[in-house]
Amino acid sequence: MKHISNIWKTSVLLFAALTFAFVSCSSSDDDNDSEDSVDKTAIANRIVQNMVKVDGGTFTMGYDSYVVDGVEHKAHSYDAMHQVTLSSYYICKYPVTQKEYEAIMGTNPSKWVGENIPVNKVTWAECQNFISALNKLTNHTFRLPTEAEWEFAARGGNRSQNYTFAGSNNINEVAWYLDNSDSTLHAVGLKKPNELGIYDMTGNVCEWCNDWANNYPEEAVTNPTGPTTGNYRILRGGSYCWETYLCAVYYRHWEDPAIRYNNIGFRLAFTQ
Repeated sequence: MKHISNIWKTSVLLFAALTFAFVSCSSSDDDNDSEDSVDKTAIANRIVQNMVKVDGGTFTMGYDSYVVDGVEHKAHSYDAMHQVTLSSYYICKYPVTQKEYEAIMGTNPSKWVGENIPVNKVTWAECQNFISALNKLTNHTFRLPTEAEWEFAARGGNRSQNYTFAGSNNINEVAWYLDNSDSTLHAVGLKKPNELGIYDMTGNVCEWCNDWANNYPEEAVTNPTGPTTGNYRILRGGSYCWETYLCAVYYRHWEDPAIRYNNIGFRLAFTQ
């Protein structure tokens, strides 16, 4: 009986210990979930705070030619100059960083890693997934900027000084590009902002826009969103591995939306 009693006591103690361990683990998991939720909310709020209002206005999109480093670059047939009128909207001060992307999505697809470096190697669809997740955490409807919104903001909106690059005619003041990047991406916000206080719209990462690629219209348009279908999505801004003339605010580029390159990221916009 004494032997049985000891076994019973041992069993009770073991059961109590296992119960305590289970409760402790469950409590720890709940705490982690709570911390994750708080972290996501903090990141989402920071993104909202970094949105810059771009007052609506009218500008001429496209170009005839521009000169960089003494060389004239003439427009292609798909770059026809045309008048664009935009309503007011918001665009983020910075490209989406890896810290932001990973906090919301739990993953990081980037080749060049660093929490304040723009997320890179993202497909167009992955940008949409991030936006959907972010919208669930906020009262805003985030989206990618249209190509016209991107260019108007890069040019400085209604405060534009008609610079070739976003904020300067001297690309070294505002951008990481082929000649100064050391062949890698850099943290956001290290260069001079443009007239609206927006950073890195020239160089660092090319940025996905919402539009399908197509020729510019020749007539005046209001709040254009591009064609309804297509094969390629628009990218703007140039990148850390591009030559100077490819980083001009006028320059257009497009890729298969499923492509993932080391120099592709994105920036957020919303209309309030």
